[in-house]
Amino acid sequence: MGKVRLSTLRRVVLVVFLALFAAITLRWISLERWHREAMRAEPVEIPIPPPPSPSPAASRAPTISGKFDLPRLFNGITLHAELETVPGAAAAEERIDPMSYAIDLKMRARLPAPNRTMDELAKVSPELPRLFPRLATVVKPDAVSPFFGQLYETKVRVLRENLSRLDQLLSRHNFYDCQTVLQLRHPENHRRALLLQADMDVDADGSDGDRVPAGNGVSPTFKPFTSFRWTKKTATPNPYLPLTEDRLRHIEAEQKTAPAERKRELKTAAAELRDEINAMKKFSYLIGTYDPFIVIPGNFTKGAEAVKVGDYAVVIVGNTIYPAIVGDVGPNDIVGEASLRIAKEINSLSNPNNRPISDLKATYLIFNGTADSSWGPPDLEKLQTRCETFVKEMGGASVPLHHWENTVPPLPTPTPSPTPTPSLSPAETTSPLPSLSPGASPAPTFAFPTPSPSAP
Repeated sequence: MGKVRLSTLRRVVLVVFLALFAAITLRWISLERWHREAMRAEPVEIPIPPPPSPSPAASRAPTISGKFDLPRLFNGITLHAELETVPGAAAAEERIDPMSYAIDLKMRARLPAPNRTMDELAKVSPELPRLFPRLATVVKPDAVSPFFGQLYETKVRVLRENLSRLDQLLSRHNFYDCQTVLQLRHPENHRRALLLQADMDVDADGSDGDRVPAGNGVSPTFKPFTSFRWTKKTATPNPYLPLTEDRLRHIEAEQKTAPAERKRELKTAAAELRDEINAMKKFSYLIGTYDPFIVIPGNFTKGAEAVKVGDYAVVIVGNTIYPAIVGDVGPNDIVGEASLRIAKEINSLSNPNNRPISDLKATYLIFNGTADSSWGPPDLEKLQTRCETFVKEMGGASVPLHHWENTVPPLPTPTPSPTPTPSLSPAETTSPLPSLSPGASPAPTFAFPTPSPSAP
């Protein structure tokens, strides 16, 4: 009887032990799941030490600080986060091992396939087959330009170089900014053209004191230069010259008391500003606000089928064909950029920070090798005529090209200084008085002539 009671007691104890073990195990699994879900749901807080007080001898780039929701930080990059824990050694040992507390970052990016046929091109520009009814004869499946592959190779290289700086990675919008690049050649007259399909960012750069003495740069990234430039026609200074000279004076003053390391940085900056000052004194440039031009990546200017600054082009958006010129060269990893003049014609709300087209809905047709041998201020009538000629050589268009109007404000009329009127004899009063000249007029080759002042 005693043995039976002892056996029963052991069984009860075993059952209780197993129940406790199961409860502890289930509780541990529940806590682990809750902890993992919490890590996924809660934003990651990155502690950043307070920035040091600014020193006049050194300047640092702004740092990212505060609390971030990682899926929002990357601006279009999808993020999958997961925490994995494994048994380790003592805390004192793991604390000094950099691999004990690490993130393995693996980014995946699908490389796009270029459009090759008219049906595929029409998905970007639905009106393209109607606007260029004979373009299909020059669009061939094997016409994909090497520039397309080079463009995305550059994008991938930039991603690899910046993986350690997650805040500087290309956004999804900028990575997929080019639908295709085709090298076209007409079978009869051999007219060449490079066809791009992309979005459209805004370029508001450029300045020309001869035409617009007042500055109009409003973008934080504004530069008074474009790759298309020519020798100044008048002595009117560039409107951005005084500001640049003022920056140079401040740098030269700081150089006198700066530490050695900072002095080297200032020396390089001063040399760049001197080059800019000399260029602004000697050359004039396109103006993004008034001149219709487009921007091409630097890689597109190299090779046998390269596009050059000054080549003529047309931009197709909707059912309109806009004449343009290649006026500037941009970064190697970004495609699709036009001057503010073109952007505002497409969308009146465009500005340097608001692109007219975010989707891949713009087609750029650039006529290789058509740049003029000498450059000068834009001649809008010549631009119209030349683009119409090259469009006809590629098969022609079913609608007239857009006609650009000159929107450059007229130059102010100089006020002549008063001169004493000599007394005239009665015989002299019968002859008409010579009219006073308001001042020297622009050269006959000036593209945007200033209207003559009306006679008093």
